[in-house]
Amino acid sequence: MITITLNGEIKELSETTNIVDLVTEAGLLDMRYAVEVNEEIVARNKHKTYNFKNNDIVEIVTAVGGG
Repeated sequence: MITITLNGEIKELSETTNIVDLVTEAGLLDMRYAVEVNEEIVARNKHKTYNFKNNDIVEIVTAVGGG
């Protein structure tokens, strides 16, 4: 197990958890979203293969439409 901070909250993950797994668990997979790890945006084409490291700081943000 590893520990990350996700949107300000401590979360434990399996060492094999990738960004797609995390976004799916959060119910955001069908939304427009961006993921930042340690203050760097992770390109969407790397979400399936990105391996989190212990103490990563992760932010998931979603696009909000309006007018």
